[in-house]
Amino acid sequence: MSKNQNHQIDLKNMTVTDAFWRREIDLVRKEVIPYQWEALNDRVKDAEPSYCMHNFKSAAKLGGKRRSTPGGSELKYTYRGFDIWPEDPENPGDEFYGFVFQDSDLYKWIEAVAYSLIQFPDAELEKTCDEAIEIVAKAQADDGYLDTYYILNGRDMEFTNLKDHHELYCFGHLAEAAVAYYEATGKNQLLTVAEKFAQYIASCIGREEGKKRGYPGHEIAEMALVRMYNATGKKEYLDLATYFVDERGTEPYYFDVENPKLRSRVFENSNLPFAYHQAHRPVRKQDEALGHAVRAVYLYSGMADVARITKDDELQTACEKLWKSITRDKMYITGGIGSSHLGESFTFPFDLPNDTAYTESCAAIGLAFFARRMLENDPKAEYADVIERALYNGILSGIALDGKSFFYVNPLEVFPQACHEDGRKKHAKPVRQKWFGCACCPPNIARILSSVGAYAYTENDDTLFAHMTMGCEYKKNVGDKIVDVKAEADRSVAGKWTVTYTVKGAEGTAFKLAVRKPDWCKAPEFALADGRMTEENGYVYLTRNWGAEDVITVTLPMEVRYMTADTRVREDIGKVAVSYGPEVFCLEEKDNGGDLQLITVSRDVVKAEPEFGKVTIDGMEGVTVSVPGIRSMPNTASGLYFDLAREERTEVKLTYIPYRMWANRGENEMQVWTRLD
Repeated sequence: MSKNQNHQIDLKNMTVTDAFWRREIDLVRKEVIPYQWEALNDRVKDAEPSYCMHNFKSAAKLGGKRRSTPGGSELKYTYRGFDIWPEDPENPGDEFYGFVFQDSDLYKWIEAVAYSLIQFPDAELEKTCDEAIEIVAKAQADDGYLDTYYILNGRDMEFTNLKDHHELYCFGHLAEAAVAYYEATGKNQLLTVAEKFAQYIASCIGREEGKKRGYPGHEIAEMALVRMYNATGKKEYLDLATYFVDERGTEPYYFDVENPKLRSRVFENSNLPFAYHQAHRPVRKQDEALGHAVRAVYLYSGMADVARITKDDELQTACEKLWKSITRDKMYITGGIGSSHLGESFTFPFDLPNDTAYTESCAAIGLAFFARRMLENDPKAEYADVIERALYNGILSGIALDGKSFFYVNPLEVFPQACHEDGRKKHAKPVRQKWFGCACCPPNIARILSSVGAYAYTENDDTLFAHMTMGCEYKKNVGDKIVDVKAEADRSVAGKWTVTYTVKGAEGTAFKLAVRKPDWCKAPEFALADGRMTEENGYVYLTRNWGAEDVITVTLPMEVRYMTADTRVREDIGKVAVSYGPEVFCLEEKDNGGDLQLITVSRDVVKAEPEFGKVTIDGMEGVTVSVPGIRSMPNTASGLYFDLAREERTEVKLTYIPYRMWANRGENEMQVWTRLD
C-alpha cells in the first residue's frame, strides 16, 4: 500500500465555482431532482411508471408487519430475468410493482438531494426528502429488515435468492444515501434505518454456525458498508464488508448452494461459472474484468476500500490488475465500459464495437467510483485521467442538456434505422428517454454530478491533490490551521486552459498542493514564485515557504488530437477519433449531412490548422472543431456488388461537436470513429 495514501475530501468544505460544472450542478438541483421526484411518484406524462414510492407507501401501511407469500412460494411471472409482482396495472393496489431493485431508485435520489443540500440549502426540498425518509422508516420491519419486494410479497422468501433478488444491493444504496444525508443535514433517521438493516443482515449472513454463507449477487454493499464504518466508527460494518469481499468466489459456490437447480450457471459471455457476478473465483485471484460491468466496478470499488483500510497489499494488487484489465483492454475512448448488451457485460480484450456498444451510464459512473478509490490508495495520474474521461464523456452523455431525458446506453455510433429495426442494436436509442422501468441510471447520474467536487480533489494530512481542472474553493485542515485554496479556471482562450490557485493561511505549515499533469496536455507550465516543484506519478507537488497569500498559475496548452486505437481493436482499424482537452468529439448528421459512413477524414488533417467555433443547444455552449474531410458519392447504380472503380469524391469541411452534447437536436446519425483517408 502506498505511503501516499489519502482520502476523500469533506464536501462541506468544498464550493464548486467552475462555470461548466456549476451549470451541471445547478441543472441537477433545479431540474433533475424535481423531475425525478415526479418520476418516482409516477407523475411524468408518457414516461414508464416507476412505482417506487407506491411500493414504499404500500409497505409503510403494513407498519413492519409480515405478509405471507400469496400462493405459497410461487412468484407471478418473470421478465428479463427478474421476478415481477404482479403485472403493471392501470390502477395499482397495495401490491409490489416493478423490478425487484426498485427501492434503490429512491435511495439514489435521496443521496443526490443530500449533496445538493450541502452547497444549496433548500428548506422545501429538505422537507420533501424528510417526508420520503419517514415513509421509508415506516416501511421497515421491527427486526430491521427492509425491502419492499419481500415485505409486500412475503418475507418467508427473504435472503433465499441473493444471486438475483438485489436485497443487499438495495441495502447498499440505502446505506450510501443514509450516510450522505446524515453528513449533509445532521439528521440520523435514515442512518438509523440503515444501521438496523445492516445489523439484521449480519445476524443472518456470515461464517458463524446457522448463518447463510452468502454475498451480494449485485455488488455495492461492500463499499457502502465501508462508508458506514467511516461515518459511525463501528467496526462491525467494516467486518461485514470484509467478509463479503473475502467470501466471494470461494468454493463450494454459494449461488449453487442456495439454488442447486441453477448449478454453476455459465453466462453467455464467459465459460466460467458465475463470472457474470464476479464470483467465479476468490477476488484476490481475479485478474481480468469479467461479467456485468456495473457489478464489477462496484465490487472493485469495495475491494479498494477494504484494501486501504485494512492495509491489505494482496487485495490492492488484485485491484491494480483489474484496473489494468479495464483501462488497457476493455475501455472505450469515452470512458464507457461493458461492450455487450448480453448481460450489460465485458467481453474479451479489445472487443469494442461502436454501434452495438452497451456502455451503460451506470458503468461509467462505477468506473469513476473505482478510480477515485484507487487515487485514495495511491495517487497516480492515470486514475484521475480516467475519472475526467468518464465524467466529461461517458457520464455527461447520459443526460440531456435540459436534464429531462436520459440514455441508459451510450454507443459510439448510431444509425437510427438500425436502432429501430435491428434487434441486435435496439438497446441503443437515437434519442434519450424520459424514464425507464429499470431506472438505475438517471438518479445515479444525479448523485455523481451533484457530488462532482469529491472527484476533483482528495487529500491527506498535509497535501491537497487537484485531480481535475476545475474552478472551486476548498478549506483544508493542516495541523491547527485552515488553509484556503481557491482555483479559478479559464478556458476562454482557444488552445489554452489556465488555472490560478490562490493559497491563503498556509504560512508556517507543511502544506503541499499536488496538481495532475493531464494525459491530454503535452507540456503544462507551472508558475510558482520562490517555490519548489517535484514530480511523482504524474503529479507536480508545489511547495514553498508559504506567506499570507500565494498565487500559483498553471497553464495547460490544448491541442486538437487525432486519436487512433490499438490495432487489436478491429472495429477501429483505419479510423480516427477527435479529442480536444478531456473531451471526445463526434460527427452528427445535423452538421454534416446523413450517410456518415461515406465520410473520411483526410490524412492532411494533422497538418491543417483546425477551425474552432461554437454551438449552443438548450442554453449549453460547446466548442466545435472543423477539419478537412472527404465525402464519397453514393454508388447505387451497379447492383449490390460491383468491380472496384474510381469513386466520386468531394472535399468537405467536417464539424465535430462534443460527444456529451449529441442527440439534443432530434434524431440523427452520429459517429465518434471515422474512416481515415
